[in-house]
Amino acid sequence: MSTFMLSNSKPEVPVHLTSDLSKEQLLTFPAFRNWLSTLQRSLSTQKSTSHTFHNAPYQLRKINIQSVDFFGGNRLGFVKLQAEVSNDDGEKLPGSVFLRGGSVGMMLILQPEDIPGDREDEKQVILAFQPRIPVGSLSLAELPAGMVDDSGTFSGAAAKEIAEETGLEVPANELVNLTELALPAALSDDEEVLQQAVYPSPGGCDEFIPLFLWQKKVPRSQLKEWQGKLTGLREHGEKIKLMLCPLDQVWKFGGRDAKALSAWALYHALRRERKI
Repeated sequence: MSTFMLSNSKPEVPVHLTSDLSKEQLLTFPAFRNWLSTLQRSLSTQKSTSHTFHNAPYQLRKINIQSVDFFGGNRLGFVKLQAEVSNDDGEKLPGSVFLRGGSVGMMLILQPEDIPGDREDEKQVILAFQPRIPVGSLSLAELPAGMVDDSGTFSGAAAKEIAEETGLEVPANELVNLTELALPAALSDDEEVLQQAVYPSPGGCDEFIPLFLWQKKVPRSQLKEWQGKLTGLREHGEKIKLMLCPLDQVWKFGGRDAKALSAWALYHALRRERKI
């Protein structure tokens, strides 16, 4: 184990590493860098006399790295740490943190092309059923999750399955960022700067998920074919299966997935406000 001091921190903040993690690996890990800068910005807002904690401000005093997981090769994937955040009165804030960084959720809506205008009739949402061992499930229904890759296309395991099953690829220039439309950005130095995204488990994890919308009209015959094929039922050995779910039933079939419920709620709210 080794220890280093964070640069540009006051008071000085020691960071205690595990034996399998170097200073460089931690400081170049995007999730750690984002978490640290966000926390430091939030702590700085206590300087405002109107802040709840102004009279007894909290400070970051120590970081203990507890464990790390590496993905293929030597790429840092997850970091579990304990952050000591306290004030001069000895009061502490809970600081157990699981760092994994951000991903994206995609609400993909298909509709027969013979439906006129912007009517909501017969809209179908693609749900993905796949194993999610962290919650003990081998077939959890959820919105497709993944990332927008360097080529500007929604990618990942679910996106690959969508392309294989339907031939659909989702270009970035056709995406609508629901969370960006709904959540305001900070306007002054006295405000915290959080991600314009959903935080599904902020009590212990930094994960943030921007939610995107993609809508496409397709021939009715094609949609009927997909409705018969995309049932959510998997054949032997398949890890991911897709389902077409009526838009008004997403809350029921995808109700265990925070992405699905959040995107569904944002979609309807933004429609009411005529922002989409």
